[in-house]
Amino acid sequence: MKYRRLTREQLEELHPEFINFLATQSITAAEWQALKASKPEVAEAEIDVFSDLIWEGVLSRVTYLENISAQHMHLFYCAEKEMKLISVRVHNPEVDLQQEEGFAWFKKNWQSDWVEYLTASKAYSADPNQDKFGLIEQGGGITKGELFRWFEEILEI
Repeated sequence: MKYRRLTREQLEELHPEFINFLATQSITAAEWQALKASKPEVAEAEIDVFSDLIWEGVLSRVTYLENISAQHMHLFYCAEKEMKLISVRVHNPEVDLQQEEGFAWFKKNWQSDWVEYLTASKAYSADPNQDKFGLIEQGGGITKGELFRWFEEILEI
């Protein structure tokens, strides 16, 4: 398995797509039930293949990722050949960027000495989707990139 198995909730939400996937494998509903009962390892392998296909589709469309913790924001732009990073660090231990009050503080103080910025870029490895998946597994969320673009504009990068 290249990525990770979709959660039960994700699989339930993607049930129609999974049925279509099984149909492309020429597996009927009755055959699927029999396969789960008699060869659970084969059924599990089918779920793994489906999970990887879904992840590949999602990851190939990812353009922006964000990972925000109490004192850090890591904002990623997934360009064609490289990933760009805007990293924000707040040096005020009383501020939690994950909380509404903390982010409000940041919006008022983003130019203060309490806030540090770093920008970087890195070429992808041989598998850009795996690089994106790694960031998601570390807590990154897929976004539309509003925050990245705002910082890009104000930092003039």
